[in-house]
Amino acid sequence: MEHAELDALLTPQAMALLDELDPVETTNDVARVVSRLRAAGHGPDLVSAVVGQSRLRHRATAKFGEFAGRMLFTKAGLEQATRMSVSAHHAGRFARAGLTSVADLGCGIGGDSLAFAALGLRVLSVDADDVTAALAAYNLRPFGDAVEVRHGTAEETNVDDVDAVWLDPARRTTGHSETRRVSADDYSPNLDWTFALAARKPAGIKLGPAHDRDALPEGCEAQWISVDGSTVELVVWSGALAREGVGRAALVIRGDAAHEITAPEDTADEPVRELGSFIHEPEGSVIRARLIGDVARALEAGPVAEQIAYLTGDADRRSPFATTFRVREVLPADPKPLAKALKERGIGTLEIKKRGVDIDPAEFRKKLKLSGKAKATLFVTRIGGRRTAILADRME
Repeated sequence: MEHAELDALLTPQAMALLDELDPVETTNDVARVVSRLRAAGHGPDLVSAVVGQSRLRHRATAKFGEFAGRMLFTKAGLEQATRMSVSAHHAGRFARAGLTSVADLGCGIGGDSLAFAALGLRVLSVDADDVTAALAAYNLRPFGDAVEVRHGTAEETNVDDVDAVWLDPARRTTGHSETRRVSADDYSPNLDWTFALAARKPAGIKLGPAHDRDALPEGCEAQWISVDGSTVELVVWSGALAREGVGRAALVIRGDAAHEITAPEDTADEPVRELGSFIHEPEGSVIRARLIGDVARALEAGPVAEQIAYLTGDADRRSPFATTFRVREVLPADPKPLAKALKERGIGTLEIKKRGVDIDPAEFRKKLKLSGKAKATLFVTRIGGRRTAILADRME
């Protein structure tokens, strides 16, 4: 979003048009609405701004629910924003720690600041990009004086007057639309500065879930978070925001339910087991936090092979930290005989999961030439040094 588009958007006329539009979801919707608005005499900047925002609001519903219809976005800002369900958990931690004010350094479009303010915290929201800061100010306007939005960098912001800080270092190149990831050495603010601030001020630091574990600061809590099956982030907590005795945590959110497993450090794995009646697929946050061993013990299971994060056992057990499948049989892993076996079983819908093998599930599925009305899950993995295909059914 350029400044001309922002200026066109932040007008009563643009806001009225935006509220009147039906959801703009497809390319055909865009063409239809643009033609109608231009024919009505609206200028190109105004039309571009309004139609673009309508489309972004539709996409934002997945992260912000009903709040999306009252917010403004950039494409990059929406992609990088924290889901509201996750932000609520972050804000709750600040509140439970007895903190009353927070500086959101690198606030983006204001998603986390919204959650902080909703719980009654006084918020200082700062972003280095002026357009993004303007959108954050719009999104946070319902909270009045409880939120102050500034255009500036994290490094130049005085945080002496707040109880804690929330940092979301930029992990992508600057821009409002197409951006690319950068290495950890190029984060902004840089991680040396970020971790130094966290050492002297209670802090939550949002990082990518694949961040190098060896580069995490000592004495902090590392919490990995999964939402509806996707591992979305790692948060490093320090000071009063870090829980005593917790070094590793995996938070699993599915719909409105949330479950967490914690430990002082990485937990020991269970021994490898022969394939049993069930396969359990641990949540990504559990795998990243290296808490698979605790989940395995609760399920009376063990890994199918060394360095393979599938668990197996004969006990019909469930866990919020893993998805369970009932094993049908082991089939040939080669596509040609496997395709024949699946055809004989009438399987036309196949979910393919893989670990420890170099296959592209989409390309592998094409080779199977599936047909039929039955459905199943296929695990392709390496057991005993051999590629193995396991047919299974997802347990509800």
